[in-house]
Amino acid sequence: MKSMLLESINIGRAEVISHKCKTHETGICKVPVNQSAYLDGTGVRGDTIVDLENHGGADQAVYAYSADDYDWWANETGRDYPPGLFGENLTIRGLPSGMNVGDRLLIGEVILEATAPRIPCKTFTTRMQDAGFGLVFRKAERPGVYFRVLNSGTVSFGDTITFIADGSGAASILDLFRFYYALKHDADELRRFLEAPLTIRFRKKIESKLESMAIASD
Repeated sequence: MKSMLLESINIGRAEVISHKCKTHETGICKVPVNQSAYLDGTGVRGDTIVDLENHGGADQAVYAYSADDYDWWANETGRDYPPGLFGENLTIRGLPSGMNVGDRLLIGEVILEATAPRIPCKTFTTRMQDAGFGLVFRKAERPGVYFRVLNSGTVSFGDTITFIADGSGAASILDLFRFYYALKHDADELRRFLEAPLTIRFRKKIESKLESMAIASD
């Protein structure tokens, strides 16, 4: 695993964004801050999450995106992708999209545990001013990673990050991202996913799918 570096800390405020006929109140419009930030089980202090049903909470306290993946987007589209554009709290150089659920990042005294991929929503497409961007994001398979905060503390721009592998490999971030959209599923694979420290949302979704498959097979 190559070294990782915290390139940007991004914080948003509640605001209304619109595109065509779609309007949302959101905290997705995050911008870099030239200061340290305190992370705890609720997220980044000073940041705003409006849609608490689908975002935030202990399982999705911090969202991180790869600076390398932003480079990829820029090369693909010829567009500028500044830190925070996708609504991430942390922009990290060297963050792999394919890390496993349960993998951990150490940033000073802060310990983050990977829990889930980002699933694009209507607010995200409004933020990007492109109704079709959700499908583009899905096909790119560079979703970024949600984390729970296992140990609170302060992080700063330029901090180096230590990677600690989960080791079990029960489910990767991309496994869950693909599961979310798949039309067919393998029951053994889904049961393996449940061995990972999933978010409550993904655990319920996988358990529900397994129940449906069991009923269909009776």
